[in-house]
Amino acid sequence: MLNSLLDFLAHGLLHFSWWQILLFTLAVTHVTIVGVTVYLHRCQAHRALDLHPAAAHFFRLWLWMTTGMLTGQWAAIHRKHHAKCETEEDPHSPQTRGIWKVLLEGAELYRAEAKNEETMRRFSHGTPNDWIERNIYTRYPILGVSLMMVIDVALFGVVGLSVWAVQMVWIPFWAAGVVNGLAHFWGYRNFNSADASTNIFPIGIIIGGEELHNNHHTFATSAKLSSKWFEFDIGWMYIRLMSAVGLAKVKKVAPTPRLAKGKMVLDQDTLQAVLSNRYEVMARYAKTVKRAYRQELAHLKEMGAREKYQLMRSARKWFHKDEAGLNEPQRRQLPQIFANSQKLRTFIELRNELAAIWERSNASREQLLAQLQDWCHRAEQSGIKALQEFAMRLRRYA
Repeated sequence: MLNSLLDFLAHGLLHFSWWQILLFTLAVTHVTIVGVTVYLHRCQAHRALDLHPAAAHFFRLWLWMTTGMLTGQWAAIHRKHHAKCETEEDPHSPQTRGIWKVLLEGAELYRAEAKNEETMRRFSHGTPNDWIERNIYTRYPILGVSLMMVIDVALFGVVGLSVWAVQMVWIPFWAAGVVNGLAHFWGYRNFNSADASTNIFPIGIIIGGEELHNNHHTFATSAKLSSKWFEFDIGWMYIRLMSAVGLAKVKKVAPTPRLAKGKMVLDQDTLQAVLSNRYEVMARYAKTVKRAYRQELAHLKEMGAREKYQLMRSARKWFHKDEAGLNEPQRRQLPQIFANSQKLRTFIELRNELAAIWERSNASREQLLAQLQDWCHRAEQSGIKALQEFAMRLRRYA
C-alpha cells in the first residue's frame, strides 16, 4: 500500500518520462494561448468572429481552470486598453507606466483594473452572463486552478506541481508582460497607427499570433492578425480549421487593396477604397519616402558634399515617420534637410496633406473626393517620378 502511494506520488497515473511531460506542458499551455487569442481576444473583445457554443464554452472552462480569468473582465480591460491607449487611463501601457512595470507586474496591473467597477460596467457588454458564469466561474475563480493542480498531480505525481506552476505563469508572462509590454515598446511597425504598438516577431506562433500587435491595433476588428507575406498567424490557422468544421464563423478581416487595371478616373468608388485602405496607403507612401531619401543620400555622396551627407545620414532612420512621432531635436533638424532638398520637402508636404484627408471628418464625400483629386494632380505635376507613380496607383483603387 505504501509502495503504491509512493509510486503514485513519484510518477502519477501516466508514468511519463521527462520529455513526455515537457511535451504535455507545451501542448496544454498552447491550448491556453489559443483560448486567449481566439476566444477572449478576437471573438469576445473585438467580435471579429463567432464561435460555436461548444467551442466557446470549452475555452471558457479551460481558461477558468488554467488562468482563473473571467471572460467579461478580460474583454473589458482589453477594450479599455484600445479606447485609452497610451494614456494615463490605459490599464497597462509601458509608455505611461514604464516598460519594466508592465513586463514584471503585468498580472498585478490586470488584477487592479479588474477591481475597477466603472471599467467592468462600461466595457464588458456582450460577454457571457449566464448562470454558470455568475454562480461558478465568477463566484469560485480559485476553484478552477485548484482543480487543474489536482489533475496535474494525479497525472504526473509531485512533478505535476511544476507543470501546474508553468501553466499558471504562462499567460501572465507572455500576454500580460510580453504582449502588453514589449509590443508597445520595441519591434517593427507595418502601419503608422496612432499608438505605439509594434510587431515583436514576424512569426506569430509562440503567443498565437498576438506578436503581430501593430497589425492588430491598426485593424482591431480583424480576425486575422498577419499582414505581410512573411508573417504567420497561427491563431488565424486555427480559426480557418474551426471554420472548416463549423465551429467558427469569421465576421471581419482587414481590407485588402484591389487595383483595377487601366482605371484612370478618380471617383467615389476610388475614394471609398482609399479611405478603407488608408493605413496601407500611408505605409506604402512611407516606403516611397524611404526610397527617395536613399536616392538623395547616394546623390550627395557622389557629389562629395560631405557635410550635407553627414546631416542627411543621421536622419535616415526617422525621416519617413509622421512629424507627430518625432522628438524635438528631430523636428529642429527638418528645416536643414529641406534646405538641402526641395524634393524631400515636397514628399513631406504631400504626405501631410494626404494624411489630413482622413482627419476631415466634417467634410462631405464630394469635398473629400475633390481634395483627393487635387492631391493626385499636384503629385503628378511635381515632376517627381515616384510621386507620379504613387498618384497613378491611387487612381486604380477599386
